Order: sequence, then structure tokens, then C-alpha cells
Amino acid sequence: MNVLVIGGGGREHAIIMALAKSGKVDKLYCAPGNGGISKYAECHPVKATDIEGCVELAKKLQPDYVFVAPDDPLVLGMVDRLNEEGFKTFGPRANAAILEGSKVFSKALMKKYGIPTAAYETFTEADKAISYINQQNSYPAVIKCDGLALGKGVIIAKDFEEAKAAVNSMLLDGKFGKSGSEIVVEEFMTGPEVTVLAFTDGKTVKPMVSSMDHKRAYDNDEGLNTGGMGTIAPNPLYTKKIADECMEKIFMPTIKAMASEGRPFKGCLYFGLMLTPKGPKVIEYNCRFGDPETQVVLPLLKTDMMDIITAIWEEKLDSLDIEWSDKACACVVMASGGYPEKYETGKEISGLDDMGQTENVFVYHAGTRLEEGKFLTAGGRVLGVTATGDDLQSALDTAYKAVKTISFEKAHYRTDIGKRALNK
Repeated sequence: MNVLVIGGGGREHAIIMALAKSGKVDKLYCAPGNGGISKYAECHPVKATDIEGCVELAKKLQPDYVFVAPDDPLVLGMVDRLNEEGFKTFGPRANAAILEGSKVFSKALMKKYGIPTAAYETFTEADKAISYINQQNSYPAVIKCDGLALGKGVIIAKDFEEAKAAVNSMLLDGKFGKSGSEIVVEEFMTGPEVTVLAFTDGKTVKPMVSSMDHKRAYDNDEGLNTGGMGTIAPNPLYTKKIADECMEKIFMPTIKAMASEGRPFKGCLYFGLMLTPKGPKVIEYNCRFGDPETQVVLPLLKTDMMDIITAIWEEKLDSLDIEWSDKACACVVMASGGYPEKYETGKEISGLDDMGQTENVFVYHAGTRLEEGKFLTAGGRVLGVTATGDDLQSALDTAYKAVKTISFEKAHYRTDIGKRALNK
């Protein structure tokens, strides 16, 4: 089979490598892809958000499946358009992708179906939101944009002044555009976070190996929130007992709720969870594979990825046994200096071979381009240096050893990925 993957980051590189291992895949295409992906898939310079451009590309290439990986095209309805043109797809249709596309929708769904999450209210007027925050007088307070905002539309305010500034920036100043025209104000939950990605065909849900993300830019969880500076899998805090509780109270109820609403969810559903003193609760849903969680979860997948994609399309996931390795996996993100704020690109990367790889690890390219045989930086997060091991410590040791052999000007990375998990 031939497969077209939409997207161009580290997540897409991980998806492409899982597909490349399949005995059922002949040819891989990617739009737009990146420098590292171009060594494993034929890349086409069509933006992931260009719905009609991607549909036209699919018509030209005639792939057996189109795998839509990022959130924006899913929320914009790329799967719907591809289905209209007769293409088989992986990813939810727009009416299901709203689970990530609208925080207001997802919070209302959880409230309606009794799925555990933080208490909240929604607002379109700044003065009403500020008055509510003042009445609650509970800090930190969490203020979220309704829509997609590149992972940056959540502000955790430590006092009233910060909360007021956050509300005004979203509702009055339009900092996040349309995404911030409605906001959610919710209680601050405490406890460790866990990410669980799950395969679902709209009826059956099969969770993947759990993972732990590291969002802050610098060691000891300092600095600004980023798209993710590294991940480990499995997350040792996610025990079998907690997994069973999540399946009963969160995973299946969510899939059933979406089906009841006439919005069956097919693809990968991302559960961002917090293990609170009152049990696991949903922080957020994403309508796709996480980045960089995918980079540590898919290397542990033993089942053929193409078999899973086919089972989801045919709604036969219940009859497929998905197997996982019992090893550990760790990913250390190497980022451009200044990320997640202003950074420069076009820096030459040294320490990689012709395939964009280095010994004993897999280097997932997130923001690179290939020019005259050289890999150059082309984004904030540049590389995800990823290793598996019999245990977490050995996976981390291998990943960090490789990180030290790769360099580009002003590269920065955290030195404490997985430390929380090791010290649990």
C-alpha cells in the first residue's frame, strides 16, 4: 500500500517510521515533510493547512490511505474533504475533531456525561469573567482560549492581577484572534500529569503506552511553556489500577458520549490527564497523536501500524490484538536558542549521517530542512533524540550520550528529562 502523511514535524517523522516498518507499505509520501522525513518519504511542498492543496495532491498520488496528523487540518475538515473524494483516511472528521478545536465544547461534553474534569465556567465578556474570578478568589486560576492557539492558549494565573491581564489579552486585545473570542475559566487541579494516546474506531478504544511530557523550556520545570522539550514512556505513575479506572470513567465514556452526540471519533484520541487526590481527571483532549509523545510511544509498538489503520477504517478494532514492547523509551528535544520565543533558523546541524541519524538512537526531525546535502535548522524544536532501553535509566543514558554528539549554533535542551519519573 501507498500512504500519504499530512504534516511536517517530529510526530510525523515518528508516524512515517512506524509505517516504514510495516510489511504492507510500499511507498510513503509526506506533505510538507522536512529534511529528515525526506530521507524516508517522498516530500511535497504543500502546507498541512492547505485543505484543497492536499486533496489535489492526493488525487495526483492516489494513495491507499491518507494519514492526517496535525490538529489544524483535522479541525478544518480535511478528513471530510478527502472522504468526499473517495480516499480512505486516518483521523477524525471535523465534527469529532471539535473535541480539541473547542475547549467550550469539550468541557460541556464532560459536564453532560459526567466525565471527571476541573470545575469551570465559560465567558465571552471580559468584565463578567473578571467578576467571576474575583468571586471565586481561588489561585492559581486557569484561563484557556476556546480554540486552537498552537498550544499557547492556556494561562495559569497566580493572582488576580495576572488573571485579569490574561482575560483582557484574550477577550479585549485579541491576542489569540478568533481562538480567544470565548474563554474557559477553570479551577486549578493538582497532581502529576499523564498522557494516554488511544486508538479508536468510534466504538472500541485501545489505549497505547502511557507517557510523561516535559512542557517547560528549562530544567526543573522553569521557563515558559513549550510544545514539549522531551518525553518518556511508559509513565511509572500510571499504574494498572489507575488505567482500569480511566478506562471505566474517562476513555469509554468519552467514546460513547461522542457517538451519542452523532460525532463518532475515529483515529487517535489524546487524553491529557491529571492524577488528582480525588482520582484521575481530564485536563484536555487532543484529536490526534501528541508531539513529542508519539516519538516515545510508537517505537514501543510491536503490531503492524498498517493493520491498526485498516482496522480503524473498517471499524473492526475490537478484533485486533495490539501488542507493545515492555521496554522504556526516552526522547530529548534539541531546540533553537531562544525557543519558545524568538529564535534564528538556518543553522547547520553537525553530528548526523546522510540519513539524518546518529548511532544507537533514532533522531526524529521536527524543524529541519535539507539544502545541498546539509541538514539546517528550520524551527523552534529541531530534533527529538530518542532511545529505547530495558529500563528508563538506560534509555535516557543512550539518548543523552547521542545528544552530546549532535550540535548546532545556540542549541539548547533540558538535562533532566525523566528525572521526575526516576525519583517518583
